[in-house]
Amino acid sequence: MSKEKSSSISQPVNLPPGDLGLPIIGQTLQLLFDQQFPEKQYAKYGAISKTNLLGKPTIFMIGSEAAEFVLSSHMDCFSWKDGWPDNFKKLLGESLFLQDGEEHRRNRRLMMPAFHGQALAGYISTMEEITQRYLDKWTQKCEFNWFDEFKQLTFEIASQLLVGADAGEDVERLSGLFADLTNGLFAIAPFELPFTALGKAVKARDLLLQHITKVIEDRQKNPTKDVLSMLVQVQDEDGSRFGIEELKAQAMLMLFAGHETTTSMLTWLCLELGRHPQVLAIARQEQMELATTGSLNLEQLGQMPYLDQILQEVERLRPSIGGGFRAVVKPFDFKGYHVPKGWQVLYSIRVTHKQEDIYSNPEKFDPDRFSPERQEHKQKPFSLIGFGGGSRICIGIAFAKLEMKIIASHLLRNYQWEVLPSQNLEPFPIPTLRPRDGLKVKFTKL
Repeated sequence: MSKEKSSSISQPVNLPPGDLGLPIIGQTLQLLFDQQFPEKQYAKYGAISKTNLLGKPTIFMIGSEAAEFVLSSHMDCFSWKDGWPDNFKKLLGESLFLQDGEEHRRNRRLMMPAFHGQALAGYISTMEEITQRYLDKWTQKCEFNWFDEFKQLTFEIASQLLVGADAGEDVERLSGLFADLTNGLFAIAPFELPFTALGKAVKARDLLLQHITKVIEDRQKNPTKDVLSMLVQVQDEDGSRFGIEELKAQAMLMLFAGHETTTSMLTWLCLELGRHPQVLAIARQEQMELATTGSLNLEQLGQMPYLDQILQEVERLRPSIGGGFRAVVKPFDFKGYHVPKGWQVLYSIRVTHKQEDIYSNPEKFDPDRFSPERQEHKQKPFSLIGFGGGSRICIGIAFAKLEMKIIASHLLRNYQWEVLPSQNLEPFPIPTLRPRDGLKVKFTKL
């Protein structure tokens, strides 16, 4: 063979190590049913490895360095829109969550004012009013499943403040429809038959879109102070506005994201406080001291360092979402391995949050790891990514943290709860992390 011919033969690509699993389904079942699968992948192969999920060759990227690569330094190699499973597009529409490039930047810029600054201050009274109504209800009920109750509470807050719709007596039905929709996001069977998870999810989506369409039409005629009303009225530099389909997609996303992840975090917050009475006592003391200065207000909400630490530890130890998908639109190299265009990447939030070189005793619930003296998460960037990171960090992060602090403040100042026995509190990850039995409690006023 001549030198010219042999030099033209392409060298084998140095793909990451790993196992592609069974034909077509690959290792999808392991990911869905073995909660330790990402940890096992990391222990066996390290920060980068290959597998096959839902028929697509997939790269696991794990750890803070990998997270920074995907979420920040090499964002141009990845697509959000093409990365998530098709069910996400089918059920949630072409919202901000699934947009890339200039389309995403333009829409995020238009939506941002509604989630920051002065707009947030205007949401406090409504959040408090709805929360107090639920607190009164829970006092009367005494025993209940807190995950289900938090789901209704956060949905009602999202419904009123984000899309301007008073869910009222319909809150249970609408919240239930979102439960059906989210159960279809990771459905393996692609069939839309009425009895399948995907079929029920599509039916729920259609009913929710009917509700959302009526709300949008009402907001167009009678704008109020909610986020959707701002989106209905906002104009780009060239005078263009959101079209009806865009508004429907963004409203669906706001309602979904505005209560699913917050429900998960609030449930784990209350469970971990119930399990750790010393942490609860310190958190309660902080709130009692603030309460002597008057009722809850924006200034007080900025003076809760210990509650902030607790919320960061809940985000770290119990992240609502286990990871994120991206499509590889530009080939790249990481840690000496090559990843081709057309593959997909799954970066792990949960395993990244348990790196032993960053977090001491990572399985332990320890809010003090975020104290000014320790600040463990600041040893390496992108070590705490429950809300994402980089320029595409969750647009609603400030809204979510404000809502959780208001609810937690009222709980700590005025109520106590006991985690009831004989229930399964093991983490169940799909679609968002929750205790398997949802957290049954006995709830009373202090």
